Amino acid sequence: MTLLLFLHIAGAVLLTGNIVTAAFWHWHAQRTGSAEVIHFSAKTVMKADLAFTLPGILLIVGSGAAMAERSGYGGAFNWLTLSLLLFGLTGLIWLAVLLPLQRSMIRLSAEALGTGTLPRAYSRALVNWYVFGTAAVLLPIAVLYLMVAKPF
Repeated sequence: MTLLLFLHIAGAVLLTGNIVTAAFWHWHAQRTGSAEVIHFSAKTVMKADLAFTLPGILLIVGSGAAMAERSGYGGAFNWLTLSLLLFGLTGLIWLAVLLPLQRSMIRLSAEALGTGTLPRAYSRALVNWYVFGTAAVLLPIAVLYLMVAKPF
């Protein structure tokens, strides 16, 4: 059980560390106003998601499922059920909204490399990325709290 708990915590560190760091780093890239820096940042955020977020999710889900099965959780609505719902909502936001926005931001910032000016569509995608990205950062942090506190 100790190995499973370690893998679960390692997954949480990978996931939360990457989503917070990527948002911080991309926000600072945006502030430069440089199409090259912004494009590089948009591509690197996508690469970081594949290198850190996805393995973090796999570790969390795999180890969490194994620990829940061994612990006998299930049936009644409890902290674990709420955690799974919030984690699932995070995944839905990431897959359905954030990844398409990131692909769009990469494409639109690539177009700006020739002109040096980001199109309006990029600004709209960025605002949506910040809005939905904030939810995708706060939800896992709430799940992390539920996992530690187990309030009900």
